[in-house]
Amino acid sequence: MAKTKLPIIGITMGDPTGVGPEIIVKVLSHESTFRFCCPVVLGDRNILERALKLLNIPLAVNEMETIAPGNVQSGVLNLLSLSALPLDKAGYGNPTKACGEGMVTYIKEAARLALDGTIDAITTAPISKKALSDAGYTYPGHTELLGELTGSKDYVMMLAGKRLRVVLVTIHCSLHDVFHLLTTEKIVKTIRVTNDALRDFFGEAHPRIAVAGLNPHAGEEGLFGSEEKTIILPAVERARQSGINVEGPLPPDTLFYHAAQGSYGAVVSMYHDQGLIPLKLLHFEDGVNITLGLPLLRTSVDHGTAYDIAGTGKANPASLLNALKLAARMAVQKKK
Repeated sequence: MAKTKLPIIGITMGDPTGVGPEIIVKVLSHESTFRFCCPVVLGDRNILERALKLLNIPLAVNEMETIAPGNVQSGVLNLLSLSALPLDKAGYGNPTKACGEGMVTYIKEAARLALDGTIDAITTAPISKKALSDAGYTYPGHTELLGELTGSKDYVMMLAGKRLRVVLVTIHCSLHDVFHLLTTEKIVKTIRVTNDALRDFFGEAHPRIAVAGLNPHAGEEGLFGSEEKTIILPAVERARQSGINVEGPLPPDTLFYHAAQGSYGAVVSMYHDQGLIPLKLLHFEDGVNITLGLPLLRTSVDHGTAYDIAGTGKANPASLLNALKLAARMAVQKKK
């Protein structure tokens, strides 16, 4: 782990044609950011300087060949430049194959640096899944790519805000496929990883976890579906037997209300939109995406590339700022 007073956080630039570069330079333009972490951007100098010019931010660029505590400066844009995209080939909202290749390069190098202890955590800006596909990569998103890069299988996605945290059993798949992908073992794993994260990184000595049902009214005793009885309840019971404080399956239409009132440390959701709709209703601008269960720490913004406002200077950096703060807090907690 990097030996410095503040944790070194590697920020991957994400899609060069989205809002990632803009929100990165906005966050780094505030002196307060350097009070809780030493941020280093893995990206492209041409693209980041375009963002600085767009926003009229007089932030100096400290381009480094290697990352070390001694050459990470405060109050500047510390940069590990890994691509050199021509601006005329990276127009706002129009990612090319080269942009997709760049996105993966930033992520791969960040993962390597995190695994060898050069950086303490990764915070990722949004990527374009279409651009990844055009560049020949079939990953549905960051989570799956990082899982493969680290050789991890027991990883899960958490979305977190001040009022609500949700963890997903299934992630990027069609709603039709959810019914085939859900297993008792997968739910048990998600509960276990969630419990460990709440204890290790969020300071909850005895976490209380809620598990959502899949069907309306959590199946209404089998009237609206049998998955609660045959798949989800056995998982909850197994988790309880291992000492985890977990309840469920509970009706999703009321569960999220109680969770947002503070009744639970996190909600385990069966599929993507079940968890993300209530999360984004409450934390659309300040939510954070966290990948749990990896041998490295990774947080991310909880929004996409926002092509419709890319290049306008309107992008809100709140989610990135919160993601950086959480990555720093988790890194400090991990060292204890």
